[in-house]
Amino acid sequence: MRSPFPGMDPYLEDQGRWPDFHSRVITYGCDVVSQALPDDYVAQMGEEVRVVTWQEGHDRSMRPDVAIVRHGGSGGSEQPAGGGMVATLEPIAIPFAAAVDEVRDTWIEIRRLPDERLVTAIEVLSPTNKGSSGLTEYLNKRHRLRTQGVNLVEIDLLIAGRRLPMAKPLPPGHFFTIISRASKSETGDVYAWSIQRPLPKIPIPLEDPDPDVFLDLAEVFALAYQRGRYARLIHYDRPLDLPLHPQDKEWAELVARGKAPVDFERD
Repeated sequence: MRSPFPGMDPYLEDQGRWPDFHSRVITYGCDVVSQALPDDYVAQMGEEVRVVTWQEGHDRSMRPDVAIVRHGGSGGSEQPAGGGMVATLEPIAIPFAAAVDEVRDTWIEIRRLPDERLVTAIEVLSPTNKGSSGLTEYLNKRHRLRTQGVNLVEIDLLIAGRRLPMAKPLPPGHFFTIISRASKSETGDVYAWSIQRPLPKIPIPLEDPDPDVFLDLAEVFALAYQRGRYARLIHYDRPLDLPLHPQDKEWAELVARGKAPVDFERD
């Protein structure tokens, strides 16, 4: 079954399906872009593990995609000599340590043969890229790629969390793609669209003077949604709990229940 939405399905984010969906988007996105590449390019998945610190009480939607959670503290209590228990007369308030996650990040790399030189990186933003200490680490990586002359494509399909900073405000939209070309390091091409619009085809820059190839986000989404069997997992009868304008939220809930017309055709 297909998603009831013409483009990105917000219930994947709202109902905790993002970690699995993100992994599928990277996998199928790599396959789709690979088919469009000239023979002297290859697309592969990159991966690294990093540590992200979460303060107590952080928003549940900002959990990492794949993580091992650890908490500070010894986890034990000392016993007095002789084995007796000691009770303090007054309690001492001690804050809990922040949670520390080992997060496994994945992305798509396009490399030029025969030396497998990195030409383009495609990032599908995860919750850790948009909150807590993960945002700072991601911005450092972003700067490093741009200064190394690598094209960078950043795809943000999440409604919650902080947007990536730019020198000027982003245009109105719920979802964004930012394309930083190595030949234009001072500017980025920003594509923005609303929750009510279909997912676009986005240009993927290669090494000059080779022309762009295109990544069809709608095709990638359809593969991920169908093979993930999310239609069987998502409860579309439940209210949507995301930071949306009331009119967009009402529209999304009506679509989820099959009570609003939807245009699946792209421009």
